[in-house]
Amino acid sequence: MPTGSDDEDKGSERTCIVTRNRASPDAMLRFVRSPDGIVVPDLKRKLPGRGVWLTPSRPVLETAIKKKAFARAFKAETQTPPTLAEDVDRLLERAARESFSLANKAGQVVAGFGKVEEALGRGQVLAVLHASDAADDGVRKVGQLVRRAVEAGAGQIKIVTSLPSDDLGLALGRSHVIHAALLSGSAAMACLGRMEFLGAYRAADNAVQSLDTQVNQPD
Repeated sequence: MPTGSDDEDKGSERTCIVTRNRASPDAMLRFVRSPDGIVVPDLKRKLPGRGVWLTPSRPVLETAIKKKAFARAFKAETQTPPTLAEDVDRLLERAARESFSLANKAGQVVAGFGKVEEALGRGQVLAVLHASDAADDGVRKVGQLVRRAVEAGAGQIKIVTSLPSDDLGLALGRSHVIHAALLSGSAAMACLGRMEFLGAYRAADNAVQSLDTQVNQPD
């Protein structure tokens, strides 16, 4: 995927301005500085200008804001919107929901306890999605089905709880969805990636490791 700066195309990894951890661009959050100095999230990594990169973690982003890491990384005065962390969460959630809808249109989603059970029995499931507000009893019952499928040779089946029932339902054109499954396919794989990215961003235990007092020029 192209980025906005030729300098950023050098190398296959980017460095987080907070933790100094390195990862591929697909596994990082990119931010740019608007012409009027405002920090703008660039989830699609296409906006023009120099970009700076963060580990996809809300605590990391909040640390970058608190420690004024963006100004040092951009080497210029910046304005950080007070809602930036929440704005990124909302954008990631919307991307996950839209990706789930696309996977459904590709025929790679089933919803409802019965259909999830059938898909698990056929060994077709890439991941099981529980609504974040699902009842514990339902999650436990589906979890038992997943364990049986894995024991029967279905391979790894991931469990995702990134979106509430209303959002899952909205993506499928229903009132709400509690349990769903992603079936094998490229659209489902893309959806799983979006869901996991959102989950990583929201993880409270995604601790900040370090913050350099002098941030180097962005990769």
